[in-house]
Amino acid sequence: MGKMGFYVERQKKIKVYYDGKQVGLYFADLIVNNCVIIEIKAAEALHQQHEYQLINYLKATEIEVGLLFNFGKNPEFRRKIFTNNR
Repeated sequence: MGKMGFYVERQKKIKVYYDGKQVGLYFADLIVNNCVIIEIKAAEALHQQHEYQLINYLKATEIEVGLLFNFGKNPEFRRKIFTNNR
């Protein structure tokens, strides 16, 4: 993607806050152009917990679009959108 002109950050730290205090960190697999989070899996199938993980990443950032890719036995992908009305 970098060769195509996209700005890609790998294993980007995302700070998690609760009640105004930092309580942890997430590590997003890829963030592209500061506007799309890409989470990569290699599992039998995508499960609801994978989708929840991506939605939590979106909630913790101002990024509103996430892509979930599974490169397991039957490759699949899902797109998630979370509107961050802050």
